[in-house]
Amino acid sequence: MTDFCPRLEERLIRYCAVDTQSDEESLTAPSTAIQLDLANILAQELRQIGAEEVQITEYGAVLATVPATAKGPVIGMLAHMDTAPAYNATGVKPRVIRGYDGGEITYPEAPGLVNSPAHNPYLGEKLGHDLITASGATLLGADDKAGVAILMTLAEHLIANPTIAHGKLRLAFTPDEEIGRGVEARLPKDLGADFAYTLDGGAVGEIEYESFSADGAKVKVVGVSTHPGTAKGKMVNALHLAAKIIEMLPQATQTPEAVEGRDGFWHITNIAGTAAEVEFSIILRDFELEGLAARGALLQQVCAAVAAIEPRATITCTIKPQYRNMRYWIEKDMTPVELAREACRAAGITPLSVPIRGGTDGSRLTEMGVPCPNIFTGMQDIHGPLEWISVQDMAQATDVCLRLLQSAAEA
Repeated sequence: MTDFCPRLEERLIRYCAVDTQSDEESLTAPSTAIQLDLANILAQELRQIGAEEVQITEYGAVLATVPATAKGPVIGMLAHMDTAPAYNATGVKPRVIRGYDGGEITYPEAPGLVNSPAHNPYLGEKLGHDLITASGATLLGADDKAGVAILMTLAEHLIANPTIAHGKLRLAFTPDEEIGRGVEARLPKDLGADFAYTLDGGAVGEIEYESFSADGAKVKVVGVSTHPGTAKGKMVNALHLAAKIIEMLPQATQTPEAVEGRDGFWHITNIAGTAAEVEFSIILRDFELEGLAARGALLQQVCAAVAAIEPRATITCTIKPQYRNMRYWIEKDMTPVELAREACRAAGITPLSVPIRGGTDGSRLTEMGVPCPNIFTGMQDIHGPLEWISVQDMAQATDVCLRLLQSAAEA
């Protein structure tokens, strides 16, 4: 196997140092201008390595082509450039832990912060690996700059070795995946792929084709504001009513910190306001559409019940679709999944398909007509300061993608 590790490590460290955090409150596309900083870097790098049809679209995606050297389907491969708004992503300082010894990992900018196999057993499987983490003050951004680094390294290898037989490869690096806007309406046509893959998964061997179905809710509470000194019988505190709505939702068994496997949840992502007016966001997740609809209906019922208790307040609850379980479409033709599984086996990796407790650009792309399973990158403990990844895991993902493209051309 080609030693992809040096290029992957160099790229990931360089990409992670670029702040690309998305913003769900923004109405622009992409949601933050800083994402274009990485987009411009990638476009320039793609041209330098010899990729064709390189462009940055009006909606902020970077597209490129690695020309075919053999007949085969047009395959798309995607990774997202943005990092999650859930945790600080400004001033990322990636660092390499060479030859991990199996012990505790500490962080120079967060005394007391520790990662270990006791926290994440997968870490215990990486003895001798070279790990990349951040400094403890930020997330790392391997979600999904690991995917970006893998695809850039794959493209570079294919272009430098034209004797490798593969069909046309279309690359897409998308903005705003973390806020559910990674697949703009024009992307499926612009990508022009028969089917595609996102490089946005976790442990080695994971080939995923099932995701949550997702909705997003905005709850707005407008109370009655007056001076607190003369408020008796007049004031309606919007904060109190918002707290009551949140308290009435079944939290003990229905929030992310309490569930796993195939259990869905609702998750309050942010809240802002005053005694006069409050707005908060809730994401609703379930693997089945019936379960998702039931969660939305219960949220509406709770809001209506609190509104009935205090008719002087105005409470609105707006629920909008975000993405749907890709399984509903992919299970009709499992060819892309089977190609990825075969590539894993050819690389000596046992493929594993587990439901994604989240979503990818592939969820939306699949729904819009381009089947798009998800392939592992190795990323772990994402969206927080403990985030890490093994360079060797990334190399295995690159090898699997290479074998997949070759197999598809030979089929």
